[in-house]
Amino acid sequence: MPVQPRRAASTDSATDTVRLEGVSFGYAGGPSVLRDVNLILRAGSFHFLTGPSGAGKTTLLSLLTLARRPTGGRLELFGEEASGPPRSALPGFRRRMGVVFQDFRLLDHLSAFDNVALPLRLAGTGREAWAADVEEMLDWVGLGERMNDRPPTLSGGEKQRLSIARAVVTRPELILADEPTGSVDAAMGGRLLKLFQSLNRLGTTVLIASHDEALAAASGARVLRLDGGRLRGGST
Repeated sequence: MPVQPRRAASTDSATDTVRLEGVSFGYAGGPSVLRDVNLILRAGSFHFLTGPSGAGKTTLLSLLTLARRPTGGRLELFGEEASGPPRSALPGFRRRMGVVFQDFRLLDHLSAFDNVALPLRLAGTGREAWAADVEEMLDWVGLGERMNDRPPTLSGGEKQRLSIARAVVTRPELILADEPTGSVDAAMGGRLLKLFQSLNRLGTTVLIASHDEALAAASGARVLRLDGGRLRGGST
């Protein structure tokens, strides 16, 4: 496992990294995508979010990343109200989380190394403080020999691994991952799961949305299920 985290997340059992109370989301003039969702993620917990296609998994993650705002209910992140924060507050919340997007969202004009290094550059620290960490993370996800290549030259699975490396390199307090093993083989999927588990043991709260219920069962993590916009198992 790469180097120790710069800031360990609190594992105080009284601390909630995520709390949703009666949260709903729907588009104007359309049916609700999420209905009365109650969810608590304790600091340092590990959860899988499963459910059929169209159940609302990606929508729920978009609420947690503050890309969308709930149309009803209350959302808290890191103990702070986040249902409708001002734009000026968004960077502060987002610096504390790492997000693995299903569509990768890599910058094609940057090398693999620079894509992973981007959140560290934005944090304002010098290259000498993190260059070795970036290289080690790329090695961990099997891209050490491709660190100078740009995303358009990578396969879908390689892009997914690169996206994961970028999300976790800062050792965030919360990791939100949307289908992070969907484009890799079973062996790499197991390796990436071990990466998430290692970060979780260091105190990071992890929520993985996935169709792979076998992987969820193998993880030993608590499994939440979304079906028809309603969440099962999220409030205990």
